[in-house]
Amino acid sequence: MKIIADSGSTKTEWSLIDDKGNRNTVITAGINPFYQSTQEILENLQQDFSIRSTNVQEIFFYGAGCANPEKNKIVENALSAFFKAERIVVESDLLGAARSLCQDKEGIVCILGTGSNSCYYNGNKIEKNVSPLGYKLGDEGSGAVIGEKLIADILKKQLSEETIKLFFETYKILPSEIMDNVYQKKFPNRYLAQFTKFITEHIDIKELEDIVLFCFGEFVRRNLKQYANLHALQAHFTGSVAFYFQAQLKKTAIKNNLIIGNITKSPMEGLIKYHN
Repeated sequence: MKIIADSGSTKTEWSLIDDKGNRNTVITAGINPFYQSTQEILENLQQDFSIRSTNVQEIFFYGAGCANPEKNKIVENALSAFFKAERIVVESDLLGAARSLCQDKEGIVCILGTGSNSCYYNGNKIEKNVSPLGYKLGDEGSGAVIGEKLIADILKKQLSEETIKLFFETYKILPSEIMDNVYQKKFPNRYLAQFTKFITEHIDIKELEDIVLFCFGEFVRRNLKQYANLHALQAHFTGSVAFYFQAQLKKTAIKNNLIIGNITKSPMEGLIKYHN
């Protein structure tokens, strides 16, 4: 059996493929070695992974936070303890996105999910990457940053009274609860990203669409414009934010003279094709 995993900060999608090509999918919590130890990852797998197999030959794991050998080893050790696989390969989610979206062609590759990232992929490897810096210093265009701007604009009353009222009627939470989740609890990026759903459901409200357009504009300005060959190549996107805000992404592309390529909700289908 072969396992291909794509992990972001919010969730991990596992595709289990047997020797006949039959496929099972498992969804677990996100894995990120910047925030989790090997033991914490292992405990999450023991709790969340619904299918156990003792016949795993290969695992190809692409994950957020898998940015260097030290962090990759944290994940590899947890996978080894849980699956007992013969071969485990841990790579960044960005390389996974590049292989999924471009296969063996060059292009600009972008992730817009809970976090964000981008690179120039030469068809074989990532040749240039503008560091995303995480949601506190970067992650422009991500669900966490869009959610953060929405919440900040609501709490500072930068949006209309009607929109603010609609938000609190939808979520029935107190400002103090929001502050506690952002500043006191784990994974505030996941917490903030969940509020992008409010925007998708009310994207016809101009001031909400403007938040998305502003954040996408910042993603282009602070990240993509650093790639010298940006306007000569297709820019490909994957992730839930890119997928659900395709219309706003295309508006941003037109404004910045970008050539849009593939837009997918998840890299999984492309990764299965790549590793076939």
